[in-house]
Amino acid sequence: MQMISKAQSAMAAVLPRSSRVRSGLCVWPGMRQLCLRKGLLYGFMRLLSTPFKTLRSASHRTLRVAQFCSVTNTSSSLQIELVPCLRDNYAYLLHDVDTGTVGVVDPSEADPVIEALSRKNRNLTYILNTHHHHDHTGGNEELKARYGAKVIGSGSDKDRIPGIDIVLKDGDQWMFAGHEVQVIETPGHTRGHISFYFPGSGVVFTGDTLFSLSCGKLFEGTPDEMFSSLNKLVPLPDDTSIYCGHEYTLSNSKFALSIEPKNEALKSYAARVANLRNKGLPTIPSTLKLEKQCNPFLRTSSKEIRQSLKIPASATDAEALGAIRRAKDNF
Repeated sequence: MQMISKAQSAMAAVLPRSSRVRSGLCVWPGMRQLCLRKGLLYGFMRLLSTPFKTLRSASHRTLRVAQFCSVTNTSSSLQIELVPCLRDNYAYLLHDVDTGTVGVVDPSEADPVIEALSRKNRNLTYILNTHHHHDHTGGNEELKARYGAKVIGSGSDKDRIPGIDIVLKDGDQWMFAGHEVQVIETPGHTRGHISFYFPGSGVVFTGDTLFSLSCGKLFEGTPDEMFSSLNKLVPLPDDTSIYCGHEYTLSNSKFALSIEPKNEALKSYAARVANLRNKGLPTIPSTLKLEKQCNPFLRTSSKEIRQSLKIPASATDAEALGAIRRAKDNF
């Protein structure tokens, strides 16, 4: 797809193929995408005529984004809108275009979510929480009171998630409109952490378990638990889009390069990340394939990483993960 304006060309050069942007910073999953609104020609005309705009989050950070025509994934009617919250959190609005059903993943605060919904005159049906931390559930009660939305979270964390209505556990399958959602227990950061995998759309919401180029701090879990949790995500298809809870990728890239400086894929990705952040653009979503190539917490057997951190060759992968996590905490 060619874009005439220089600004749009620059955007295309730095955004991964799995990301396309719309008002409010919308991202649609999947690699095979078409602009479809009353025909392909109309979509292209909208694309080429749309200006850049500046949006402000509730914390008054600015994100320069481009508006594109409506994009429908050829294998899914799920649209995902990235909503910046607090200082570096992301909430995600989910919109099923067939039924109008709307959900939000990990609303740190209510105001940015309400603003995003109001722009499109939408209601909120579901609130999905990956874990109980306030920067992922802080907007629950206000959003539930305003829209009557149902709060969904881990059964093992039901006493810590505000307003919870629907409890889920590992292996459960839940339906968001017509989209199957597979629940994956991913403890380590917290004991009740879960991830939401949408196999039909090829996306997974990993909260604070898997970040781009890192994993979550081990507040309530052990290296063994985190290693086990990450190993539940690794078998997903390589083109799975990873939607995590924070914009940490730039700082994560600096640590990753410090312990695996010869990793060419990592060097290339780190340069792209720096370019995106210099433009005030998000680095999320990443892909599982990219994370397996670059994320040190998914590369615990790397000889270069083990040598950099003096991890014995006899150490297990879980022990290596613990050593990498301690080094990252002190970086």
